[in-house]
Amino acid sequence: MIIQTEFTLRPRKRGCHLITNEIVHSLPNLPEIGLLHLFLKHTSAALTLNENADPDVLTDMSTVFDRLIREREPYYTHRFEGDDDMPAHAKSVLTGVSLTIPITGGRLNLGIWQGIYLCEFRNKAAGRQITATIIT
Repeated sequence: MIIQTEFTLRPRKRGCHLITNEIVHSLPNLPEIGLLHLFLKHTSAALTLNENADPDVLTDMSTVFDRLIREREPYYTHRFEGDDDMPAHAKSVLTGVSLTIPITGGRLNLGIWQGIYLCEFRNKAAGRQITATIIT
């Protein structure tokens, strides 16, 4: 069986944000066993799994992205939506907009120190839309 739902995450400032609880609370009851596929319907943000024990990881990840892909580079031709837009698209391509997570015992089967993160690459973004597909 396949169940699909869509929801919108609350708006967040630029940076990496732990969203595991917001995702879980937005889902219907999970089956005993299956897969959860999350798809972010935006090209200037990303979804990722990362460590959720030390909040410094979030700060460091944001710094890594900003150092790898800088704003206002002279070779950007896409500038219509602001200085942060083209770099946001490039960062999104590096990280990705989807995750597939196993469901075991009616819960997301994440590693002990793993969490789901929204990497928000825009300075001012609205809530981000997610399509969640549960496969049993």
